[in-house]
Amino acid sequence: MRLKIEASLDYYFPQACELLLALEVAPLPDQRLVDDLLTVKGVGELYPVADAEGVGRRTWMMVEGRIQAHYQATVDVERVPVALDDLVIAPLHELPSDVVSYLWPSRYCEADKFESFVDKRFGEIEGGARIAAMAAWIREEMDYVPGTSDTNTTASDAFVARQGVCRDYAHLMATFARAAGVPARLVSGYALDLDPPDFHAVVEVWLSGGWQIVDATGKAKPGAIARICAGRDATDIAFMTSFGPAQMNSQSVTVSLVD
Repeated sequence: MRLKIEASLDYYFPQACELLLALEVAPLPDQRLVDDLLTVKGVGELYPVADAEGVGRRTWMMVEGRIQAHYQATVDVERVPVALDDLVIAPLHELPSDVVSYLWPSRYCEADKFESFVDKRFGEIEGGARIAAMAAWIREEMDYVPGTSDTNTTASDAFVARQGVCRDYAHLMATFARAAGVPARLVSGYALDLDPPDFHAVVEVWLSGGWQIVDATGKAKPGAIARICAGRDATDIAFMTSFGPAQMNSQSVTVSLVD
């Protein structure tokens, strides 16, 4: 399917600081960029850098005062949906070296604290069906409630509160998977028919020798997501990282299907 994407940010920075944006769709085998353009008003030179995980790129800039960033893209998503139940969890010793680090706990995904719970609740389920069961449990147990979490909320916090937004669902999903010995990373992206429209956080798990998208919120279809970047948790996939105070004037994301 072909998606048309637009994202606009309008922010004010009371003092000079460096800013890192992650807005651009990553060119990948299953999502082909037809065209895209990032423009930022109110700044000087832009410094694009490749993402350390090999998914997409980010852009550095120095900011002060008001800045307006606008990104637009047309992307062909050519991802064939896969049934998780049919996929295999790899033995740890067979994992590629660049995947192993996604087994470890991270700032927001305290996987080591969930090993007992995950083993008791999902341990008897084999293969990718175990991941599907985790996603279903999170979807059933959690309530999607904007404003109930913030940038300090961890997977443990979300587990106790049983509510949050997409990043909380993704943190919990990645935490469960890692606790079960399945590499998992967070991915940011643009999703078709997302309600409310916004940047979206999902998870990729390593099954049958490849990364598979899992959206524990159930709000987006894996075949209708254009990925931006990937990382250990929300720290690595934020659409904007400011190294100084920032005030939001407005922000919008729209994703539409091109006939």
